Amino acid sequence: MPKLKPSTSAECVKVVVRCRPLDEKEIRDGHERIVDMDVNKGTITIHNPKGSNSEPPRNFTFDAVYDWNSKQRDLYDETFRDLVQSVIEGFNGTIFAYGQTGTGKTFTMQGPKNDPELRGVIPNSFDHIFQHIARTQNQQYLIRASYLEIYQEEIRDLLAKDHTKRLELKERPDTGVYVKDLSSFVTKSGKEIEHVMNVGNQNRAVGATDMNEHSSRSHAIFIITIECSTEDDEGENHIRVGRLNLVDLAGSERQSKTGATGTRLKEATKINLSLSALCNVISALVDGKSTHIPYRDAKLTRLLQDSLGGNAKTVMVANIGPASYNYDESLSTLRYANRAKSIKNKPKINEDPKDALLREFQEEIARLKAHLQKKGGPKKGKGGKKKRRHRETADGEIISESDDESDEEGEEGGGGDDEEVYMKEQQEKLEKQKEAILSNQSMLQVEKDRLLNEVHDREEKLNKEKQARDALAVKIKAMESKLLVGGKNIVDHTNEQQRALEQRRREISDQKKREREIQQKLEEREEKAVEMEEGFQSLQQEVEIKTKKLKKLFAKLQATKQEIADIQEEHSKERQELEQTQMELTRDLKLKMLIIENFIPPEEKVKLQNRARYNEDEDQWDLIPLANKR
Repeated sequence: MPKLKPSTSAECVKVVVRCRPLDEKEIRDGHERIVDMDVNKGTITIHNPKGSNSEPPRNFTFDAVYDWNSKQRDLYDETFRDLVQSVIEGFNGTIFAYGQTGTGKTFTMQGPKNDPELRGVIPNSFDHIFQHIARTQNQQYLIRASYLEIYQEEIRDLLAKDHTKRLELKERPDTGVYVKDLSSFVTKSGKEIEHVMNVGNQNRAVGATDMNEHSSRSHAIFIITIECSTEDDEGENHIRVGRLNLVDLAGSERQSKTGATGTRLKEATKINLSLSALCNVISALVDGKSTHIPYRDAKLTRLLQDSLGGNAKTVMVANIGPASYNYDESLSTLRYANRAKSIKNKPKINEDPKDALLREFQEEIARLKAHLQKKGGPKKGKGGKKKRRHRETADGEIISESDDESDEEGEEGGGGDDEEVYMKEQQEKLEKQKEAILSNQSMLQVEKDRLLNEVHDREEKLNKEKQARDALAVKIKAMESKLLVGGKNIVDHTNEQQRALEQRRREISDQKKREREIQQKLEEREEKAVEMEEGFQSLQQEVEIKTKKLKKLFAKLQATKQEIADIQEEHSKERQELEQTQMELTRDLKLKMLIIENFIPPEEKVKLQNRARYNEDEDQWDLIPLANKR
C-alpha cells in the first residue's frame, strides 16, 4: 500500500443541525412548532412566537439539516461516515453534539441500546471501524478505547475502578493536550468496545431537572484510538494512528427554566461556564482579530483544542427543540452553530508516532518468539520456517510480522507438532535409559540409584522447559489476538448483498450532498444575476425591479437591526447569570475567609500561605507538602 500524503489544506468545521419532534408534554401544553426546515437546501427558518407580524423570521444555512423525521442511519451515512473513514486512515477526528438540555444530544450520539434502527453515531462508528478492518488485507490494527467525563470542572475516568478520582491535564509538544493516567482498553470487536462504553455510561453523572428527566450533568468524551501497520511499495513498515473523539456535551440551560437548586444549581453553573468558554473560543477563532484564543478557560476547551482551529477533522451537531417556549435557546444555538462554520482546521495524518502501542506489541511478540525458539527443540517441519518473517526498521529494531495462515499452522499445526515430536523423542530416550539401567543385572544398586536420580533430574528439567515454553506460547497467542488482521482475526458476517446495500446507501448519501450543494450554489447565482441585471424594457419595469431590490435590502436591514437587538438582549441575560454566579462565589469566599479569620491562628495562616502554590495546568492552588518545602 502506498504511503499516504499528508493533507496541508485547511478545511472548515462541518456543521449540521438536527431538530427533534414535539414531545407529548409540549403538545399537551399547547406549544406550537416554530421551526421550518428545508432538508434539500440545508436551510432552517425560526419564527419568534412573541414577535410582531412585521418581524421577519430568522434564516440560517448549514452543511445539512435534519428534521424530526430524520433517521439515525441516514444521519450517520451522510454526515459522519467520511470523518470516521478519515480517522481509520490516520487523521484525528471529533464529533460533538451541542445544544440546549433535552434536545436529543445523547439520542443522536448513542441512541437506545436495544433497537438497531435507532443506534446513534457512536455504535454506528463501532460497526464501521470493525467492518472496515475485516475487509482489509495485509494490515494489522490495534483498537483502544477510553472514556472520560468532565463533571464540575473535574476530569474523571469512567472506566477506572475509582471513577470519582480526579485526573490531571498535561501537554506535550508532539502529541498536544492529554489526560494523565487515563485508562485505555484494547478491544477486538464491536461487542467488546460497546461493552466498554456501556460500563462507562453506568458511571456517568446524570440527574433530573424540569427540562429533562435524565439530563446529563457532565460532558462525556469517548475516545477511540486506531493504530494501523502497513507496508509501502518499497516494503517499509509504517504505522498510522488516528484518534476519534466522540463528545456528548451536557446541555446548556437557563437556571430559571430547569428549576435547579442545591447540587443541580452548582452543576448547571459549571456546565454553563464551560459552554460559555466554548462559545468564547468559537468567537475568538472566527473573529480573525483575536491574538489570544482562550482555550485555558475551561477543561472542555483544552481537550477540544486540536478539534477547534487545530489539526483534526471536526463535525458539530447542533441540536434544537421545535417548541415555541424554547425560542431563545434554539436561536442562540443556531447563532453559535452558524459562527462555528467559519472555523478552519488543518487536518494531517499522524504517521509513525514514537509512542505507538502497536509497534510495542510487534516488538514484544518478536522478542517472545525469539525467546521461545531458543527454548524449543529443533524445527523440522516447513511450518516453522514460513510461519513468520522479520524486518529491520530504520531505528535498527526487529519487527516480527506474521503471515495469517502460517501463524495458525505454527500455533495449532506445523510448529506445535515439531515441538511435540521433539519432546516425545526426549521423553522416549529417558524411558529407554531407565529401562536399560533397571535391566542391567551386573550394575550395583548404588550405581543404579545414582543413574536413576540423574534421569529423574533430566525429566524434571525437561518438564520445566516444556512448561516455560507453553507459558510463552500462551502469552504470544494472547498478544497476537489483540492485533486485528482483516478477514482472519475478525469474522466478517456481512454477505455480498449487504455490502452492495451499504455501497448503494453511500452513493445515495453522496448524491444528496451534491444536490444540496448545487441547490445552494444555484440560489446564490440567481440572486447575483438579478442584482446584476441592468437592461430594462420600460421605465415601469425599472421601477418595479428597483422597488423589489429596495424591499429586499430594507428587509435585510430590519433583520440585522432585530439581530443586533436580540444579541444585546441575550448578552444582557448572560451577563445577569454571570453576575449571579459571581455573587454566589463571592458569598462562598466571604464565608471561607470568615472561617479562616476566626478559627485558624495567624501563625498557621502564614504557614499555609507560604506553602500555597498556584497550579496553572489545573487552574487551582496546591499545598506543598512540609517534607518538600524549602
